[in-house]
Amino acid sequence: MALTKAQVNKIVLSFPGANESTSYGYPSFKIEKKFFTRLRAEDNSLVLTVSSMDERDMLLQAEPELFHVTPHYQNYPTVLARIECLDAKILRGMLERRWKQIASKRLQKESSWR
Repeated sequence: MALTKAQVNKIVLSFPGANESTSYGYPSFKIEKKFFTRLRAEDNSLVLTVSSMDERDMLLQAEPELFHVTPHYQNYPTVLARIECLDAKILRGMLERRWKQIASKRLQKESSWR
């Protein structure tokens, strides 16, 4: 089931330490001042950083209707997820992995969410 922008915001902000911020002048979400994700108004997509270029390429091949990249993100381990195709379970899983990569040890230890 497709998510709305409000639902995406709610899921993103449910992660410990998540807050609304800006990144390069665009609205984004951060964890302790580190980039977490952002909604792209220009194509109604969510910017998701993945662990490697191999993972990015696999996601692009496996689910081209959901994941895409633009020339700007071509050389980064990042996918853009189309909101209208995204479901909550996939989003939570991808954000959880990103959160574990960027949240401080202190925040992870203090969080009962882990």
